Amino acid sequence: MVALPDNILMSAEEYLVWEPTQEERYEYWDGEVVMMSGGTRNHNRISLNFSKLLDDALADVYDGLRLRTCEVYIVDVKVQVEPGQKYFYPDVVVTCDERDDDPQLLQFPCLIIEVLSPSTEAADRGKKFAKYRQSSTLQEYVLVQVAQPGVEVFRRNEQGKWVLSEYNLGDILRLESVDVEIAIADLYRQVQFETEATEE
Repeated sequence: MVALPDNILMSAEEYLVWEPTQEERYEYWDGEVVMMSGGTRNHNRISLNFSKLLDDALADVYDGLRLRTCEVYIVDVKVQVEPGQKYFYPDVVVTCDERDDDPQLLQFPCLIIEVLSPSTEAADRGKKFAKYRQSSTLQEYVLVQVAQPGVEVFRRNEQGKWVLSEYNLGDILRLESVDVEIAIADLYRQVQFETEATEE
């Protein structure tokens, strides 16, 4: 395997051709290509649980008389956050927009979910969310804790402001963007939390 330099610079056009040929996943930040870090088993399990619960709930949902098509993607589908500038890989993303027909990426997400890890939490809460908020179609941004149960949902209200709601293990999470309810406990199915050592 060839070692890559710390900073890989290329145009967005070059990135969109180059990145699908790589074994690893890379995000794109204003001309800089950034390799994605690997996740833990708990991170992977939470992402899988969330995507499966959403996918099952959204299968064959009728909106009035016609089938409403919402698609759920996990890990390997990137979102065009800013054309030619930023392309990110959320842990789970949902689009219900018929304009999302590009085979390589999504442009019109309504729901983005990030499962937090120590190496990505600052970016997920900060600069990524700041960019995601610029999407005209995004209605909810969800941050899921891994160390202990806890979910934060940022929702865009009717005035266009983002409002935070917090959920704990016994709560039911209602995702308004897709009209789905999920028990927080179900998100953490088969997740082993680390127990803090207590001094005797």
